Amino acid sequence: MNKITLIFLCVFMTACAAPPKANFVLVDKSDSKLYLFQQNKVLKTYDVGFGQNPQGHKQQEGDHRTPEGHYLLTYKNLQSSFYKSIRINYPNEVDIARAQARGVSPGGDIVLHGMPNEVGNYLGPIRPKNWTRGCIAVRNHEMDEIWALVDSNTPIEIRP
Repeated sequence: MNKITLIFLCVFMTACAAPPKANFVLVDKSDSKLYLFQQNKVLKTYDVGFGQNPQGHKQQEGDHRTPEGHYLLTYKNLQSSFYKSIRINYPNEVDIARAQARGVSPGGDIVLHGMPNEVGNYLGPIRPKNWTRGCIAVRNHEMDEIWALVDSNTPIEIRP
């Protein structure tokens, strides 16, 4: 290889290098933000929407609350009713025990997702802010970024 080819390959390989993956996701319900971290450094920040009843931890099916606590992002779904989704492993053992003690179902199917498929590629602010049934919502182009930066089994913490 000549010198010019080597320089081109070096520049090309650097430009094509995969972005760093997030190893932790933090959701702060009080400021409606989702943060992607890699080794204690914030990679990206997003505005998010929550369940229609955002105050407090999810207690039972149908309460329209977003859970709070430590979970994992476990499964990526391209066939979602929303633009891409990543399942959150709610309910965990503590959530199930808490709901059983109250004689209710803890609910489930809590995901991080884009906009409803019928809305299309919406670019405006998430309005109304809290419209899901307990999920965490971002705009579609943001979901594309999150999808690329987050692998299955990444820890997620959802704070009040």
